[in-house]
Amino acid sequence: MGFKCGLVGLPNVGKSTIFNALTKMAVPAENYPFCTVEPNVGVVPLEDERLEKIARIVGSKKVTPTVLEFVDIAGLVQGANQGEGLGNQFLSHIQRVDAIVHIVRCFEDDNVAHQTGDLDPVRDAKIVTLELILKDLEWVENRMQKIHTAARTGDKTAREEYVVLEQMREHLLAEKELRTLKLNETGRRLVREMNLLTAKPVLFVANVDEAHLQDNPYRDALFQYAAKQGTIGIELAGKALAEIVELEPEDQAVFMEELGLKESGLQTLVRAGYEVLHLITFFTANENEARAWTLRQGTPVIEAAGLVHSDFKDHFIRAEVVRPEDLLAAGSEAKLREQGKVQIHGRDYIVQDGDLIFFCAGK
Repeated sequence: MGFKCGLVGLPNVGKSTIFNALTKMAVPAENYPFCTVEPNVGVVPLEDERLEKIARIVGSKKVTPTVLEFVDIAGLVQGANQGEGLGNQFLSHIQRVDAIVHIVRCFEDDNVAHQTGDLDPVRDAKIVTLELILKDLEWVENRMQKIHTAARTGDKTAREEYVVLEQMREHLLAEKELRTLKLNETGRRLVREMNLLTAKPVLFVANVDEAHLQDNPYRDALFQYAAKQGTIGIELAGKALAEIVELEPEDQAVFMEELGLKESGLQTLVRAGYEVLHLITFFTANENEARAWTLRQGTPVIEAAGLVHSDFKDHFIRAEVVRPEDLLAAGSEAKLREQGKVQIHGRDYIVQDGDLIFFCAGK
């Protein structure tokens, strides 16, 4: 199961700089090298010390981390919803991602032109958001026109859809994103079928310069705006990030320490992507491979079994679940079993972040 985050933003906000840093990321897990799937798609692993510890104790020959995909989407300009610039391409690409990473310029630089003339991160964020709202509004109204006759003549499904579409339309006309509208099952189905843009989770990234990591009123204003939208914001020093990934690993650590960074900005971005998508990680391990897997929160273990192998789902018997911290304390799987710390669960068990799962299946 792959999850994609689309990088969006106005021209000259540093989006390409950040994406280029992503595509040059040094990956510590040799068995999962960074790869570029398409010219504009990068696959980035999530560093997780729990996986390394599990592999060491189990004696796995190979370690495979979980990943997020980042898609560099063509820059947007005002009027994109009407096809201005690369608007149609931009909006169609957003439809294909699971979450939106909205990069906003929060640095001053006389050598880098600003599309709107001056620096105002909140206004810039609203420009992009409004374009998405207007495109969703167009799609909603088109759908309403298509089912209008059926809804009037008594078709139950069409009538239920039309009522929900009217709610969506009013919400969008008020310049509100569909993420903030409480929908019934019909509405949630329509959102999935129509792949509406403003229903997708969004994460704001303040692109700052390294001189203003501590004191940056532009960033602070953007974070306040993000909070009002019910989401989160992170900061990345895009230019410094691009410089860091060009260095040798030991030099990267020194540079990050000088900037007061505990982890790379890229890992901060991946973790934030997990948060807005409500994702968790579970693990499988044997002598051949220790592997991390990605699931949405609230997923039953039978679905996790199918993710690992279809036979595990089709012939599921039970799941033996171990917590990594218990395995680490015991020092071996055998010792852990002796201590009675292996939990046995049926198909309805809800997977928790960090679970190490051994699937038992019949023939």
